[in-house]
Amino acid sequence: MDRIKDELLKAERLTAEDDHYFFGYYDTPAWSGSDRHHLCHRVAFCDRLPRANDRAELGYIDLQDNRFNAFAETTAWNFQQGSMLQWHPASPEDTVIYNSRNGSDYEGVVLNLTTGKSHRLERPVANVDPTGRYAVSIDFPRMYDFRPGYGYAGEADRNAHIPHPHDDGIHLIDLSSGASRLTISLQRLWEFTQGYFQGEDRKLLINHITFNTDGSRLVFLLRCFPREGGIWKTAVLTANTDGSELFLLADYGYASHYHWRDRERLAIHAGEAETHPEGAQLYEWKDQTREVETIDKSFFREDGHCSYSPDRRYMLYDSYPDNASYRHLYLYNQSTGRGLKLASYYSLPELAGDIRCDLHPRWNREGTAISFDSTHEGRRQVYRLDLHGLRL
Repeated sequence: MDRIKDELLKAERLTAEDDHYFFGYYDTPAWSGSDRHHLCHRVAFCDRLPRANDRAELGYIDLQDNRFNAFAETTAWNFQQGSMLQWHPASPEDTVIYNSRNGSDYEGVVLNLTTGKSHRLERPVANVDPTGRYAVSIDFPRMYDFRPGYGYAGEADRNAHIPHPHDDGIHLIDLSSGASRLTISLQRLWEFTQGYFQGEDRKLLINHITFNTDGSRLVFLLRCFPREGGIWKTAVLTANTDGSELFLLADYGYASHYHWRDRERLAIHAGEAETHPEGAQLYEWKDQTREVETIDKSFFREDGHCSYSPDRRYMLYDSYPDNASYRHLYLYNQSTGRGLKLASYYSLPELAGDIRCDLHPRWNREGTAISFDSTHEGRRQVYRLDLHGLRL
């Protein structure tokens, strides 16, 4: 058996042809606890950035009949991560979390789909603790200025002219009460990492942030706004949920998509620093150490959205468009070192940059199927791929 081969499975479209549908990011829970329901957004367009008053309809697909069941609307969304819509870890069958706009401010919402009761969170959600106790928030208006595809239109960054404000950064949200507090400021992060810039001041923001598998620590990408004509640089840091024990995993360089394997180890595509001995590559790092291992550089040749299967036996991966505008889905067996190309999908080339449609493949809870977003049928749609019977 070849070490790498093409499987080219056939996907099932879950969504209708009346509008554009998508879920969003690859590491957010789209499938309900029983795997019967799949969350998604429905929008009327996909060829431009959302404006402040553009609405996304939120709902779930019942996988018994593929019907879309709407339950809310929001103006706090983008095409890369949606409204951060996801199932509540403590109640993954009937409670969802998403972001919304209240006047000129953004906030999170916790909604019980059975009772219809909801409560508000003081700040919008960027990631949720897998135990369901906390969420974290970052500055979405600042994000919009940095990368519109990941922020929300309609609210100005009140600290736009402050390179690293002392009153903004990472906020911890209590999901029960909705109350939030600042745990790590951008000023503290600047003081922790400023040595890299040798006296030059830089404007910072947090782009991505994720709890580990037991909610005890966070990893986040700290990025500097690019100078005119330049590119941003990324530092990778971790910290306890309460903001203590800050640790620099990698100083400013290149770092991209990541996924926690367990409470201590994470996979990340990174390069250009002392913790990246083989250049830009997929690595596995151990938190609070400089221990690093390369993950099969002959298979993982480019950056992709990486995620471990629920049992941690497999790695799911995708690609950006090739020269023919096809995106590819891959599956890799961690123990055998064998990989498959599961399928390839045409990607509308006019949907590029911040309005692109990445596949963003996502595992179901059982680890027997994945879902992904794609435009290969001419509209933004959500698909399911059954992995039963695969031998790898």
